[in-house]
Amino acid sequence: MTMTLLYQTHSPYARKTLVFAHEVGIAGLIDVVHQETSPTLKNPDVFARNPLGKVPVLLRPDADAIFDSDVICAYFDTLHAERRMIPPEGEARWRALRLQATAQGLCDAAIALRWETVRRPRELRYVPLQDGYTEKLLATYDWLERELDVHEPIHVGHIALATALSWIAFRDLPDFRAGRPRLAEWLDAFETRESMRKTPLSGDTHD
Repeated sequence: MTMTLLYQTHSPYARKTLVFAHEVGIAGLIDVVHQETSPTLKNPDVFARNPLGKVPVLLRPDADAIFDSDVICAYFDTLHAERRMIPPEGEARWRALRLQATAQGLCDAAIALRWETVRRPRELRYVPLQDGYTEKLLATYDWLERELDVHEPIHVGHIALATALSWIAFRDLPDFRAGRPRLAEWLDAFETRESMRKTPLSGDTHD
């Protein structure tokens, strides 16, 4: 079974799904097709498959398209016979899903901050909103420095976090390394994984 992943080389959400696929050994089943998307630049090919007009979207033969990244990762976790990256039960499940939600929230806040500092016309930017998003990022970095279990077996939350932090660094958004050595060391180690090295971030957003 060959699937098609509508992808974007500078999306942390899309990269999460592809890193996940590499980690569970199914990347060879996926054709990756880059698609430029933006709230201000409609991509008809993506809209035809996802009414939100966003990637990632997974196209499956003889089945409905799947989106977003959380759902795609959950689907990928059913396609292999190894240890599940989304623990099926108990506290391990809730820790993994909580970390995934934290990482997704980081991406959401960071993307919103980038709108208020880079992408929106200067005369329309709102400084109190910039400050609010920055505060969310910094508070989450501090929480991760305290709470991240660096010895836990890899799971979907780690993949989501690594791709989120890597994207934040890629876009020169507020630094998570300063004063947070545990978090920085963990990411440095994670980025040496083959799944991360095979899915580098590249490109600029086109609005």
